[in-house]
Amino acid sequence: MIRIRLAGAASIAALMAAAQSSYAAESANSAEARQVLLAAGVVDEIIVEGRFLSLDKLNAVKTPTPIIDVPQSLSIVGKEQIAIQAFTNFGDVLRYTPGLSTSQGEGHRDAIIIRGNQTTADFFIDGLRDDVQYFRPFYNLEQIEILRGSNALLFGRGGGGGVINRVTKRPQFGEQFTGFSASVDTFGAHNVAGDVNYAVGEGAAFRLNAYYEGLNNHRDFFDGERFAVNPTFAFQATPNTEVVLSYEYVNDDRVVDRGVPSQNVDGGPDIPLEGFDNTFFGSPDQNFTTLEAHIVRARVDHTFTDALRGNFTVQYADYDKLYQNLFPSEEVVVTNGTFPQVELEGYQDTTDRENLIVQGNLVSEIATGPFGHTLLLGAEYGDQETANARNDNVFAANGDDQLFIMFSDPLVIPTFSFSDPARDRASEVEFTSVYFQDQIDVTDWLKLVAGVRYDRFEIDVNDIFSGEQFSRTDDEFTPRLGAILKPMENLSAYFSYSETFLPRSGDQFLTLNLDAESTRPQFFENTEIGIKWDIKPDLSLTAAVFELDRESFTSIDPEDAGQVIVIEGSETRGFEVQLTGGLTDRWFVTASYSYLDGEVELVDGGGNNGNRTRQTPENMFSIWNNFQVSERLGLGLGATYQDSFFVREDNSVEVPDFIRVDAAVYYDLNDDIRLQVNLENLLDENYFPDAHSNDNISTGEPINARLTISGRF
Repeated sequence: MIRIRLAGAASIAALMAAAQSSYAAESANSAEARQVLLAAGVVDEIIVEGRFLSLDKLNAVKTPTPIIDVPQSLSIVGKEQIAIQAFTNFGDVLRYTPGLSTSQGEGHRDAIIIRGNQTTADFFIDGLRDDVQYFRPFYNLEQIEILRGSNALLFGRGGGGGVINRVTKRPQFGEQFTGFSASVDTFGAHNVAGDVNYAVGEGAAFRLNAYYEGLNNHRDFFDGERFAVNPTFAFQATPNTEVVLSYEYVNDDRVVDRGVPSQNVDGGPDIPLEGFDNTFFGSPDQNFTTLEAHIVRARVDHTFTDALRGNFTVQYADYDKLYQNLFPSEEVVVTNGTFPQVELEGYQDTTDRENLIVQGNLVSEIATGPFGHTLLLGAEYGDQETANARNDNVFAANGDDQLFIMFSDPLVIPTFSFSDPARDRASEVEFTSVYFQDQIDVTDWLKLVAGVRYDRFEIDVNDIFSGEQFSRTDDEFTPRLGAILKPMENLSAYFSYSETFLPRSGDQFLTLNLDAESTRPQFFENTEIGIKWDIKPDLSLTAAVFELDRESFTSIDPEDAGQVIVIEGSETRGFEVQLTGGLTDRWFVTASYSYLDGEVELVDGGGNNGNRTRQTPENMFSIWNNFQVSERLGLGLGATYQDSFFVREDNSVEVPDFIRVDAAVYYDLNDDIRLQVNLENLLDENYFPDAHSNDNISTGEPINARLTISGRF
């Protein structure tokens, strides 16, 4: 491993740049590229080119680099695909993405597994860190960019398995339109969204995106609502300077549902409790979460010369969150199809966080002798203040936070209160980063990428209960190296090596043992070989073989606030392949397969050495087809397969594999209005899509339908 330690501080001036690009980039000269799809609120003919690799349309890499020249495995999910497949959350998206799966997130946050590594913080919005634990809405997105493999150079700390970057919609100069969508499903869940763009003269525009969602599903007592609004104003300050000002408000209030417990099985690992898919194992009145978020962002893009451009972004965000819940905390013993008792536990958790992040990049395209260079120089500064407190519940019957109760459906919840303080901490994180990268065109068929990032990460923790003060500073250099061979313009083979690190305080700045923070950060190494091929202008194939190594880390037991599992390391080896684009003028397909072999190297003195990493299905496959039957009628059909997986590193609970089939029918009533029906879980598969712990396992929705009407004027 390439690793350099440095003590000392660096002050940085943040300057600009990044290529903005669009997933729906058009190629009007390619008749074969035409695939008539309709985005929510977009009823004009959309020309979709899959992920036509030779186009520059990936915001996350910060340079104007065609995807075929990016030495990293990635996927892009555009607004058209989000609309057609009726994606509403990351669980929907990841079922159709190789190498990733979703985790339950305790029913109150996005949580994902990337190449065997679980994270709640490796999310970005327009290239800026968005690491608070909440459910991120999709109402205002242009596309979702999923980059796999460690890469601190572009994103800084974390991102051990990769990152997800959401790209928001921007005002369009010279255009006036109003888009809308409204939907309702079998369970009564419903949402309505609007998208208005208004041109203010020739060099300015205002765009407003907003939505409301009423939540419901197959689970007893689950409900909730959330809404968000995102006004954005853009203007050209000079012919070479564009300014974008954005504000987003998100409000989320929902029931916290942590699924079903596991059941004891003789002769093998435990499995999820079957036959109780609707039963709510919590308190209908006291299991809930609330979130209020205010996100303000200003960005300036400036072109200095034909060879030099840049951007400068400032983002301030304030998050106020509460969640509280009862949940099953131990497996149940099933006899004759039933069980007499279930053990419950619970807590209440509050988090207030303020994030100030400043980022700037400069991109220059120059030549030195026979070599071409795309140079990236960037800097980032962040200040994140967090207050987090936890109260355990206390049952009146025994004065403890755990209690066995007799099972009934619904459960009869005994008297309890969240009255036992368990944690109260305030932390401040300040980070400063400088990064440099050079993409070198050595010849027409050989490109090299080399770069390094310096991060200084400072954390100060005040443990209010104990009165302890803790501070730690980490200074790290993380490299990125890559080589791209291009025997043809539409074909590339690449090699890459990249690293990242995560401070011992974790991705949410919390730890259960302050002494454990005194050890050095954990490191991730990703080595990858892959190919990218534009089979034709609107059809692309990508494939990669990789090895991801993770050093010593801790795994927190969510049922026991005092238990820390020390894991000496893990390794994930894998293979993935993805095909996307138009097979014919009327047939669009996206298909992917991934193989993941994740292994824990040493856990708790070696008792679990060699076990599989948590929630890492060995095989995952997905396919989605869009068939344009006529000018106005289209059909969609897809399926996803997820292999069995172990919930945690102890491999004591195994979640079975499943196949889920989805379908869609959409019809354009006229040039402005579309009707769409999405059928989810068409074969009514009984399945368990994800989990959080050994006794918190989600149950999949049965067959259901969603009716959507959308339009654009």
